[in-house]
Amino acid sequence: MNKSTDSWEILHIPDKPPTPPDQQPTVNAFASVIEPKLANTLVRRLNQIAPLESLRHVKRVHKKYLEGGKTQLSVILCLACENDTQLDSMPHGVRELVNSYQLSPFITKVCKFDASSKEEWEEQCKLWPTSYHPPTYNIDGITGFSEEDSQFVFSFMRFAVELAKSDHGLVVNAAVIVDPSVKQVIASACDESCCWNTPTNKTSIRPCSLKQPEDCISHPDSNIVVTHDSLLPNDSPTKLEQLCTGVSCLYPWQWSEKQPHTPNSCYWHPLRHAALVAIESSAARDRQLFSGLGDIEDKSSELDHTQSSFTSSPAKRQKINLKNVEDDEKLDTLTEGHHSVVARPYLCTGYDIYLVWEPCTMCAMALVHQRIRRIFYAFPNLNAGALGSVHRLQGEKSLNHRFAVFRVLLPEEVLDLKL
Repeated sequence: MNKSTDSWEILHIPDKPPTPPDQQPTVNAFASVIEPKLANTLVRRLNQIAPLESLRHVKRVHKKYLEGGKTQLSVILCLACENDTQLDSMPHGVRELVNSYQLSPFITKVCKFDASSKEEWEEQCKLWPTSYHPPTYNIDGITGFSEEDSQFVFSFMRFAVELAKSDHGLVVNAAVIVDPSVKQVIASACDESCCWNTPTNKTSIRPCSLKQPEDCISHPDSNIVVTHDSLLPNDSPTKLEQLCTGVSCLYPWQWSEKQPHTPNSCYWHPLRHAALVAIESSAARDRQLFSGLGDIEDKSSELDHTQSSFTSSPAKRQKINLKNVEDDEKLDTLTEGHHSVVARPYLCTGYDIYLVWEPCTMCAMALVHQRIRRIFYAFPNLNAGALGSVHRLQGEKSLNHRFAVFRVLLPEEVLDLKL
Protein backbone atom coordinates (compact mmCIF):
# COMPACT_ATOMS: atom_id res chain seq x y z
CA MET A 1 0.00 0.00 0.00
CA ASN A 2 1.18 3.46 -0.79
CA LYS A 3 -0.41 6.75 0.18
CA SER A 4 0.38 9.41 -2.35
CA THR A 5 -1.97 12.01 -0.81
CA ASP A 6 -3.99 12.30 2.38
CA SER A 7 -7.26 11.83 0.52
CA TRP A 8 -6.97 8.48 -1.27
CA GLU A 9 -5.09 5.21 -1.33
CA ILE A 10 -3.93 2.51 -3.73
CA LEU A 11 -4.08 -1.03 -2.35
CA HIS A 12 -2.33 -3.98 -3.94
CA ILE A 13 -4.59 -7.06 -4.06
CA PRO A 14 -2.24 -10.05 -3.57
CA ASP A 15 -2.44 -13.40 -5.35
CA LYS A 16 -4.03 -15.09 -2.36
CA PRO A 17 -6.02 -13.90 0.66
CA PRO A 18 -3.84 -12.43 3.37
CA THR A 19 -3.58 -14.60 6.49
CA PRO A 20 -1.60 -14.04 9.68
CA PRO A 21 1.74 -15.86 9.40
CA ASP A 22 0.86 -18.05 12.41
CA GLN A 23 -2.58 -19.00 11.05
CA GLN A 24 -1.69 -20.53 7.70
CA PRO A 25 -3.76 -23.48 6.42
CA THR A 26 -2.23 -26.88 7.12
CA VAL A 27 -2.73 -30.50 6.05
CA ASN A 28 -1.89 -33.74 7.82
CA ALA A 29 0.90 -36.04 6.73
CA PHE A 30 2.38 -39.32 7.91
CA ALA A 31 6.03 -38.99 8.94
CA SER A 32 8.63 -41.12 10.69
CA VAL A 33 12.02 -40.78 12.31
CA ILE A 34 14.66 -42.56 10.21
CA GLU A 35 18.30 -43.51 10.44
CA PRO A 36 20.49 -40.92 8.65
CA LYS A 37 22.17 -43.65 6.57
CA LEU A 38 18.78 -44.62 5.12
CA ALA A 39 17.78 -41.08 4.10
CA ASN A 40 18.81 -41.20 0.44
CA THR A 41 17.31 -44.62 -0.17
CA LEU A 42 14.01 -43.84 1.48
CA VAL A 43 13.61 -40.41 -0.11
CA ARG A 44 14.22 -41.77 -3.62
CA ARG A 45 11.73 -44.58 -3.08
CA LEU A 46 9.08 -42.31 -1.52
CA ASN A 47 9.37 -39.81 -4.36
CA GLN A 48 8.45 -42.65 -6.70
CA ILE A 49 5.53 -44.22 -4.83
CA ALA A 50 4.14 -41.20 -2.93
CA PRO A 51 5.25 -37.93 -4.57
CA LEU A 52 4.13 -34.72 -2.88
CA GLU A 53 2.71 -33.20 -6.06
CA SER A 54 0.47 -30.70 -4.30
CA LEU A 55 3.11 -29.81 -1.70
CA ARG A 56 6.20 -29.09 -3.76
CA HIS A 57 7.20 -26.35 -1.32
CA VAL A 58 7.43 -28.86 1.56
CA LYS A 59 10.81 -30.48 2.12
CA ARG A 60 10.70 -34.23 2.45
CA VAL A 61 13.24 -34.46 5.28
CA HIS A 62 13.25 -32.56 8.58
CA LYS A 63 16.61 -32.29 10.31
CA LYS A 64 16.39 -31.57 14.03
CA TYR A 65 19.30 -30.89 16.37
CA LEU A 66 19.15 -32.64 19.74
CA GLU A 67 21.03 -32.13 22.95
CA GLY A 68 24.58 -33.38 22.96
CA GLY A 69 25.20 -32.42 19.33
CA LYS A 70 23.17 -35.28 17.89
CA THR A 71 20.84 -34.87 14.92
CA GLN A 72 17.53 -36.53 14.19
CA LEU A 73 16.07 -36.99 10.73
CA SER A 74 12.38 -37.34 10.02
CA VAL A 75 10.82 -37.97 6.62
CA ILE A 76 7.33 -37.40 5.26
CA LEU A 77 5.95 -40.74 4.15
CA CYS A 78 2.71 -39.60 2.49
CA LEU A 79 -0.27 -37.32 2.96
CA ALA A 80 -3.01 -38.28 5.41
CA CYS A 81 -6.69 -37.51 5.31
CA GLU A 82 -8.07 -35.14 7.91
CA ASN A 83 -8.55 -36.87 11.27
CA ASP A 84 -7.07 -40.05 9.78
CA THR A 85 -4.56 -41.88 11.98
CA GLN A 86 -4.96 -45.37 10.52
CA LEU A 87 -1.90 -46.88 8.87
CA ASP A 88 -4.20 -48.89 6.60
CA SER A 89 -4.98 -45.68 4.68
CA MET A 90 -1.38 -45.46 3.49
CA PRO A 91 -0.59 -46.54 -0.06
CA HIS A 92 0.51 -50.16 -0.29
CA GLY A 93 4.07 -49.27 -1.28
CA VAL A 94 4.46 -46.94 1.70
CA ARG A 95 3.23 -49.62 4.09
CA GLU A 96 5.82 -52.01 2.69
CA LEU A 97 8.59 -49.49 3.40
CA VAL A 98 7.28 -48.97 6.93
CA ASN A 99 7.35 -52.73 7.56
CA SER A 100 10.69 -53.34 5.83
CA TYR A 101 12.58 -50.64 7.75
CA GLN A 102 10.54 -50.96 10.95
CA LEU A 103 9.49 -47.33 10.92
CA SER A 104 7.18 -45.74 13.47
CA PRO A 105 4.79 -43.40 11.63
CA PHE A 106 3.23 -40.41 13.33
CA ILE A 107 0.95 -37.59 12.19
CA THR A 108 2.45 -34.15 11.60
CA LYS A 109 1.09 -30.94 10.15
CA VAL A 110 2.63 -29.16 7.16
CA CYS A 111 1.61 -25.87 5.55
CA LYS A 112 -0.76 -26.28 2.63
CA PHE A 113 0.50 -23.36 0.53
CA ASP A 114 3.93 -21.96 -0.25
CA ALA A 115 5.00 -18.85 1.64
CA SER A 116 4.45 -15.47 0.02
CA SER A 117 6.66 -13.62 2.48
CA LYS A 118 9.66 -14.28 4.67
CA GLU A 119 7.47 -13.95 7.76
CA GLU A 120 5.15 -16.69 6.50
CA TRP A 121 8.11 -18.90 5.65
CA GLU A 122 9.60 -18.55 9.14
CA GLU A 123 6.28 -19.61 10.68
CA GLN A 124 5.96 -22.55 8.29
CA CYS A 125 9.35 -23.91 9.26
CA LYS A 126 8.24 -24.11 12.88
CA LEU A 127 5.91 -26.92 11.80
CA TRP A 128 7.97 -28.53 9.05
CA PRO A 129 10.69 -27.15 6.74
CA THR A 130 9.51 -25.56 3.50
CA SER A 131 11.24 -23.72 0.67
CA TYR A 132 10.73 -20.01 0.02
CA HIS A 133 10.96 -18.37 -3.38
CA PRO A 134 10.32 -14.59 -3.36
CA PRO A 135 8.13 -13.29 -6.20
CA THR A 136 10.17 -12.85 -9.37
CA TYR A 137 7.82 -10.60 -11.37
CA ASN A 138 8.60 -6.89 -11.40
CA ILE A 139 5.51 -4.81 -12.09
CA ASP A 140 5.36 -1.13 -11.25
CA GLY A 141 3.21 -0.54 -8.21
CA ILE A 142 3.78 -3.83 -6.40
CA THR A 143 6.21 -2.12 -4.05
CA GLY A 144 4.53 1.28 -4.19
CA PHE A 145 3.80 4.16 -6.54
CA SER A 146 5.69 7.38 -7.01
CA GLU A 147 3.82 10.62 -6.36
CA GLU A 148 3.53 11.35 -10.09
CA ASP A 149 2.31 7.87 -10.99
CA SER A 150 -0.18 7.94 -8.12
CA GLN A 151 -1.71 11.16 -9.44
CA PHE A 152 -2.15 9.64 -12.89
CA VAL A 153 -3.73 6.50 -11.43
CA PHE A 154 -6.22 8.67 -9.62
CA SER A 155 -6.99 10.82 -12.64
CA PHE A 156 -7.76 7.81 -14.84
CA MET A 157 -9.88 6.21 -12.13
CA ARG A 158 -11.85 9.42 -11.73
CA PHE A 159 -12.35 9.45 -15.49
CA ALA A 160 -13.77 5.91 -15.27
CA VAL A 161 -16.11 6.91 -12.44
CA GLU A 162 -17.46 9.82 -14.50
CA LEU A 163 -18.09 7.45 -17.42
CA ALA A 164 -20.11 5.18 -15.13
CA LYS A 165 -22.96 7.70 -15.03
CA SER A 166 -25.96 6.56 -17.00
CA ASP A 167 -28.48 8.68 -18.89
CA HIS A 168 -31.33 6.59 -17.49
CA GLY A 169 -30.86 7.03 -13.77
CA LEU A 170 -28.65 3.97 -13.35
CA VAL A 171 -24.99 3.51 -12.54
CA VAL A 172 -23.10 1.14 -14.86
CA ASN A 173 -19.58 -0.21 -14.89
CA ALA A 174 -17.01 1.65 -16.94
CA ALA A 175 -13.64 0.53 -18.32
CA VAL A 176 -10.71 2.69 -19.44
CA ILE A 177 -7.71 1.08 -21.16
CA VAL A 178 -4.54 3.15 -20.78
CA ASP A 179 -1.04 2.97 -22.25
CA PRO A 180 1.04 3.81 -19.14
CA SER A 181 4.18 4.48 -21.18
CA VAL A 182 2.61 7.64 -22.63
CA LYS A 183 -0.23 8.00 -20.08
CA GLN A 184 -2.93 8.12 -22.74
CA VAL A 185 -6.34 6.50 -23.01
CA ILE A 186 -6.46 3.78 -25.67
CA ALA A 187 -10.14 2.94 -25.33
CA SER A 188 -13.04 3.51 -22.94
CA ALA A 189 -16.47 1.95 -22.67
CA CYS A 190 -19.46 1.32 -20.42
CA ASP A 191 -21.71 -1.68 -19.91
CA GLU A 192 -23.87 -2.44 -22.94
CA SER A 193 -25.65 -5.54 -21.67
CA CYS A 194 -28.63 -3.19 -21.47
CA CYS A 195 -28.64 -0.45 -24.10
CA TRP A 196 -31.43 2.05 -24.65
CA ASN A 197 -30.22 2.98 -28.10
CA THR A 198 -30.29 1.02 -31.33
CA PRO A 199 -27.09 -1.06 -31.60
CA THR A 200 -24.44 0.56 -33.74
CA ASN A 201 -21.66 -0.88 -35.83
CA LYS A 202 -19.59 -2.72 -33.24
CA THR A 203 -16.40 -2.62 -35.29
CA SER A 204 -16.10 1.14 -35.32
CA ILE A 205 -14.30 3.16 -32.71
CA ARG A 206 -16.77 4.63 -30.28
CA PRO A 207 -16.49 8.42 -29.99
CA CYS A 208 -15.65 8.18 -26.29
CA SER A 209 -12.91 5.64 -26.85
CA LEU A 210 -10.15 8.13 -27.55
CA LYS A 211 -11.09 10.75 -24.98
CA GLN A 212 -8.38 11.89 -22.61
CA PRO A 213 -9.31 12.72 -19.01
CA GLU A 214 -8.26 16.36 -19.12
CA ASP A 215 -11.04 17.29 -16.71
CA CYS A 216 -9.94 14.61 -14.28
CA ILE A 217 -6.33 15.70 -13.82
CA SER A 218 -7.11 18.18 -11.04
CA HIS A 219 -7.21 16.53 -7.63
CA PRO A 220 -9.70 17.24 -4.85
CA ASP A 221 -8.67 18.68 -1.53
CA SER A 222 -10.99 16.42 0.44
CA ASN A 223 -9.38 14.43 3.22
CA ILE A 224 -12.28 11.97 3.45
CA VAL A 225 -11.39 8.48 2.26
CA VAL A 226 -14.27 6.15 1.44
CA THR A 227 -13.39 2.67 2.63
CA HIS A 228 -16.87 1.16 2.36
CA ASP A 229 -18.64 -0.07 -0.75
CA SER A 230 -20.91 2.92 -1.29
CA LEU A 231 -20.85 4.75 -4.59
CA LEU A 232 -23.40 7.31 -3.43
CA PRO A 233 -22.56 7.93 0.23
CA ASN A 234 -25.61 10.06 1.04
CA ASP A 235 -28.20 7.69 -0.39
CA SER A 236 -29.96 4.84 1.36
CA PRO A 237 -28.81 1.24 0.73
CA THR A 238 -32.09 0.48 -1.04
CA LYS A 239 -31.72 3.38 -3.45
CA LEU A 240 -28.06 2.53 -3.99
CA GLU A 241 -28.94 -1.06 -4.85
CA GLN A 242 -31.55 0.14 -7.33
CA LEU A 243 -29.10 2.51 -8.99
CA CYS A 244 -26.44 -0.19 -9.37
CA THR A 245 -28.60 -2.88 -10.96
CA GLY A 246 -27.21 -1.83 -14.34
CA VAL A 247 -23.67 -2.98 -13.43
CA SER A 248 -23.22 -6.12 -15.53
CA CYS A 249 -20.41 -7.65 -13.48
CA LEU A 250 -22.42 -7.25 -10.27
CA TYR A 251 -25.46 -8.99 -11.75
CA PRO A 252 -24.11 -11.16 -14.61
CA TRP A 253 -27.33 -13.20 -14.87
CA GLN A 254 -29.75 -10.29 -14.80
CA TRP A 255 -30.19 -10.39 -18.57
CA SER A 256 -31.84 -13.84 -18.33
CA GLU A 257 -34.68 -12.37 -16.27
CA LYS A 258 -35.58 -9.74 -18.86
CA GLN A 259 -38.12 -10.06 -21.64
CA PRO A 260 -36.98 -9.84 -25.28
CA HIS A 261 -36.70 -6.24 -26.34
CA THR A 262 -39.50 -4.49 -28.10
CA PRO A 263 -39.39 -1.37 -30.29
CA ASN A 264 -38.44 1.80 -28.41
CA SER A 265 -37.11 -0.16 -25.45
CA CYS A 266 -33.74 -1.48 -24.35
CA TYR A 267 -32.04 -4.54 -25.82
CA TRP A 268 -30.06 -7.08 -23.80
CA HIS A 269 -26.78 -8.78 -24.63
CA PRO A 270 -25.20 -10.87 -21.84
CA LEU A 271 -21.60 -10.53 -23.06
CA ARG A 272 -21.31 -6.79 -23.49
CA HIS A 273 -19.74 -5.96 -20.15
CA ALA A 274 -17.66 -2.78 -19.98
CA ALA A 275 -14.28 -4.56 -20.09
CA LEU A 276 -15.26 -6.58 -23.18
CA VAL A 277 -16.61 -3.55 -25.01
CA ALA A 278 -13.39 -1.64 -24.23
CA ILE A 279 -11.30 -4.55 -25.54
CA GLU A 280 -13.35 -4.55 -28.73
CA SER A 281 -12.86 -0.80 -29.10
CA SER A 282 -9.10 -1.16 -28.58
CA ALA A 283 -8.94 -3.81 -31.30
CA ALA A 284 -10.94 -1.62 -33.67
CA ARG A 285 -8.54 1.24 -32.96
CA ASP A 286 -5.57 -0.95 -33.87
CA ARG A 287 -7.19 -2.08 -37.11
CA GLN A 288 -7.78 1.52 -38.16
CA LEU A 289 -4.41 2.93 -37.13
CA PHE A 290 -2.32 0.05 -38.44
CA SER A 291 -4.42 -1.04 -41.42
CA GLY A 292 -1.86 -0.06 -44.06
CA LEU A 293 1.45 -0.43 -42.27
CA GLY A 294 2.86 -3.37 -44.20
CA ASP A 295 4.08 -6.77 -43.12
CA ILE A 296 4.23 -7.77 -39.49
CA GLU A 297 7.10 -9.99 -38.42
CA ASP A 298 4.99 -12.40 -36.40
CA LYS A 299 1.77 -13.22 -38.26
CA SER A 300 0.39 -14.99 -35.20
CA SER A 301 -0.23 -11.59 -33.62
CA GLU A 302 -2.98 -10.64 -36.08
CA LEU A 303 -6.22 -10.12 -34.19
CA ASP A 304 -8.38 -11.58 -36.96
CA HIS A 305 -6.52 -14.90 -37.16
CA THR A 306 -7.63 -18.11 -35.50
CA GLN A 307 -8.45 -18.46 -31.84
CA SER A 308 -5.06 -20.00 -31.24
CA SER A 309 -3.62 -16.50 -31.33
CA PHE A 310 -4.85 -16.05 -27.77
CA THR A 311 -2.49 -18.75 -26.55
CA SER A 312 0.44 -18.01 -28.84
CA SER A 313 3.66 -16.48 -27.59
CA PRO A 314 2.79 -13.15 -25.94
CA ALA A 315 4.64 -10.11 -24.68
CA LYS A 316 6.33 -8.81 -27.77
CA ARG A 317 5.47 -6.01 -30.14
CA GLN A 318 5.97 -6.25 -33.86
CA LYS A 319 7.93 -3.68 -35.83
CA ILE A 320 6.16 -1.89 -38.64
CA ASN A 321 7.63 -0.99 -42.01
CA LEU A 322 7.13 2.77 -42.17
CA LYS A 323 7.87 2.87 -45.91
CA ASN A 324 4.36 1.56 -46.54
CA VAL A 325 2.63 4.23 -44.47
CA GLU A 326 0.40 6.33 -46.70
CA ASP A 327 -1.66 8.19 -44.13
CA ASP A 328 0.52 11.01 -42.82
CA GLU A 329 -2.06 11.93 -40.21
CA LYS A 330 -2.05 8.40 -38.82
CA LEU A 331 1.74 8.38 -38.79
CA ASP A 332 1.90 11.69 -36.96
CA THR A 333 -0.51 10.37 -34.37
CA LEU A 334 1.45 7.16 -33.91
CA THR A 335 4.94 8.60 -33.81
CA GLU A 336 4.22 11.58 -31.59
CA GLY A 337 6.40 11.17 -28.53
CA HIS A 338 7.66 7.76 -29.68
CA HIS A 339 10.76 6.32 -31.29
CA SER A 340 11.05 6.38 -35.06
CA VAL A 341 10.00 2.72 -35.34
CA VAL A 342 6.32 2.26 -34.60
CA ALA A 343 5.15 -0.98 -33.06
CA ARG A 344 1.67 -2.42 -33.36
CA PRO A 345 0.56 -3.62 -29.93
CA TYR A 346 0.16 -7.35 -29.42
CA LEU A 347 -3.40 -7.31 -28.13
CA CYS A 348 -3.21 -5.14 -24.96
CA THR A 349 0.28 -6.11 -23.86
CA GLY A 350 1.67 -3.60 -21.39
CA TYR A 351 -1.59 -1.68 -21.00
CA ASP A 352 -3.50 -0.91 -17.79
CA ILE A 353 -7.27 -1.01 -17.36
CA TYR A 354 -9.33 1.01 -14.90
CA LEU A 355 -12.72 -0.39 -13.85
CA VAL A 356 -15.23 1.17 -11.49
CA TRP A 357 -16.25 -2.29 -10.23
CA GLU A 358 -14.15 -5.41 -9.81
CA PRO A 359 -14.66 -7.58 -12.91
CA CYS A 360 -16.49 -10.89 -12.97
CA THR A 361 -14.69 -14.09 -13.99
CA MET A 362 -15.65 -13.73 -17.66
CA CYS A 363 -14.18 -10.22 -17.89
CA ALA A 364 -11.09 -11.13 -15.86
CA MET A 365 -10.32 -14.07 -18.17
CA ALA A 366 -10.76 -11.79 -21.19
CA LEU A 367 -8.14 -9.48 -19.65
CA VAL A 368 -5.82 -12.47 -19.20
CA HIS A 369 -6.13 -13.30 -22.89
CA GLN A 370 -5.53 -9.65 -23.80
CA ARG A 371 -2.25 -9.59 -21.80
CA ILE A 372 -3.33 -6.63 -19.66
CA ARG A 373 -0.47 -5.66 -17.33
CA ARG A 374 -2.29 -4.02 -14.41
CA ILE A 375 -5.92 -3.83 -13.32
CA PHE A 376 -7.25 -1.03 -11.12
CA TYR A 377 -10.77 -1.09 -9.69
CA ALA A 378 -12.56 1.15 -7.21
CA PHE A 379 -15.26 -1.07 -5.69
CA PRO A 380 -15.30 -4.77 -4.79
CA ASN A 381 -17.79 -7.10 -6.43
CA LEU A 382 -19.13 -9.21 -3.58
CA ASN A 383 -21.49 -11.09 -5.92
CA ALA A 384 -19.11 -12.34 -8.59
CA GLY A 385 -15.73 -10.63 -8.17
CA ALA A 386 -12.84 -12.52 -9.75
CA LEU A 387 -9.93 -10.49 -8.36
CA GLY A 388 -10.22 -10.61 -4.61
CA SER A 389 -13.84 -10.67 -3.46
CA VAL A 390 -14.93 -14.19 -4.50
CA HIS A 391 -12.04 -15.56 -6.55
CA ARG A 392 -8.40 -14.53 -7.11
CA LEU A 393 -7.72 -15.20 -10.74
CA GLN A 394 -4.42 -13.32 -10.51
CA GLY A 395 -3.09 -16.17 -8.38
CA GLU A 396 -4.10 -19.00 -10.71
CA LYS A 397 -0.77 -20.57 -11.64
CA SER A 398 -2.18 -22.61 -14.53
CA LEU A 399 -2.81 -19.45 -16.58
CA ASN A 400 -0.22 -18.42 -19.17
CA HIS A 401 -0.38 -14.74 -18.21
CA ARG A 402 -0.56 -12.97 -14.88
CA PHE A 403 -1.37 -9.36 -14.07
CA ALA A 404 -1.11 -7.19 -10.98
CA VAL A 405 -4.35 -6.04 -9.35
CA PHE A 406 -4.96 -2.86 -7.33
CA ARG A 407 -7.93 -1.29 -5.62
CA VAL A 408 -8.20 2.50 -5.55
CA LEU A 409 -9.96 4.01 -2.53
CA LEU A 410 -11.53 7.24 -3.73
CA PRO A 411 -12.32 10.51 -1.92
CA GLU A 412 -16.00 11.00 -1.14
CA GLU A 413 -16.49 13.97 -3.46
CA VAL A 414 -15.30 11.93 -6.43
CA LEU A 415 -18.09 9.48 -5.69
CA ASP A 416 -20.84 12.12 -5.85
CA LEU A 417 -22.63 10.79 -8.92
CA LYS A 418 -26.13 12.08 -8.20
CA LEU A 419 -27.98 12.37 -11.42
